[in-house]
Amino acid sequence: MTRNQGRHRFSRRTKLTAGVTGLALTIGLAVAISTTGDQGTAQADGADISLFTDITKQQRNVQAPRPQRGGSTGTFTVDCGRNENGHFNPDNFIAQPGVRNGAEHLHDYVGNVSTDADSTDESLLEADTTCKNGDKSAYFWPVVRIDRENEDEEPGEPAAAEVECPDVQRKLRNVPRQAKAEVDRNLKALKDQITEANAKLKAAADVDDANFVNNTVLKPLRDKRTATIDRIVQAVDRVAERPRGLKRLAPCTVKDGDANDARVAEAAQEAEADAPEKGDGKSASDENELPGNEGEIQRPEAVDITFRGSPVDKVEAMPQFLRVLYGDAKVSTNGPKNARKSWTCTGFEDKVLMDKYPICPEGSKVKRVHDFASCWDGKNTDSANHRDHIVYPNGNGKCPRGFKAVPQLRISLTYDIPRDVQLAGQYAVDAFPQEEHNPFSDHDDFANVMSEEIMDRLVDCVNSGRRCGE
Repeated sequence: MTRNQGRHRFSRRTKLTAGVTGLALTIGLAVAISTTGDQGTAQADGADISLFTDITKQQRNVQAPRPQRGGSTGTFTVDCGRNENGHFNPDNFIAQPGVRNGAEHLHDYVGNVSTDADSTDESLLEADTTCKNGDKSAYFWPVVRIDRENEDEEPGEPAAAEVECPDVQRKLRNVPRQAKAEVDRNLKALKDQITEANAKLKAAADVDDANFVNNTVLKPLRDKRTATIDRIVQAVDRVAERPRGLKRLAPCTVKDGDANDARVAEAAQEAEADAPEKGDGKSASDENELPGNEGEIQRPEAVDITFRGSPVDKVEAMPQFLRVLYGDAKVSTNGPKNARKSWTCTGFEDKVLMDKYPICPEGSKVKRVHDFASCWDGKNTDSANHRDHIVYPNGNGKCPRGFKAVPQLRISLTYDIPRDVQLAGQYAVDAFPQEEHNPFSDHDDFANVMSEEIMDRLVDCVNSGRRCGE
């Protein structure tokens, strides 16, 4: 396995801190990366230090309109978790429907568990959700990563090759009590198989020989995992609904210090053929580290999804399947018109929002605040540019003529980013390569799949001035 030079690489420590181990890129893409090296998109690795600023030196710029008589001052908060089930993919079914890896950066999902490039109104409605109240809406935003540039590795010392496999346990949700003992035995067997495979690698004469690694380690491991996964599926299937999409988790990879990946070619083809089933929520390319977007993914310490009222009007119900975008993922191309200042620190949310990455004072944490548009045209759930059908109110909170106030979604994401990482400029949001991790390209996406009953409760709560949580 030829080693890459420069920063455009997949490091041994580059894993999701949310606990999701990565499927490798296909051989063709891995070769493309190794041959381009630091050319072109390598500039997207990490954010420029000039994009970081001390929030304590910023002037107050948050001015909320005052509530008026007839306004709606309530809030309705939905608990959808922090993506504990590891739902990631580089898709965007709103902006680029049907396009795998259309976003070219990884999205963090809560709510609807099926969301991927192929999502439709029908598939979203049929899927499960992470929201405690049964809200099947899709909420998703680009991940934040920390990239310390391998400072934890000894210079010149290559990291040992090791096996990496998709995490089957994270794919299993609500295992029935009757099947739990058998499932646990087989999950332990999967771990033992990885340990055995790593022992083979350690004893191998030449781990740089991809054919040797494929034939001696990866193929036998894939076959064992396939049989074990089949036993898990059968155990659950006997007493409950059959688990979907597990077959694609059988193939594993081997990564070295710079992680050109040895791959079982036919296993990759099998995984692609076994594309996500309905309700799966994963793209064939998901769980990959993406070129130009590298480092450890940071799961938010807190995810707050709150719907608010209008300061000047009562709100009306959102239509089901309404699509709403926040910010602009391609601000360098499209200009600042739709971009939004998102970045702040805890304790500063009502004072300062920035288009740069904040350096927070001791005791304060990095935060993203995403306030969505809330004036609906009363007819369309989407529009050609995904924006004309729902727009922002003016500075006084009033909607334009012909538009109706609907509940305004605010998604707040809090991260425990070490202060030394902030000072060194070592954290950044995933972005399109041309954005070079510009914090002003931060964005968020929402598709309303709430039932009529949930939406009615939401509207009633907001219009009556109460504080509700589900």
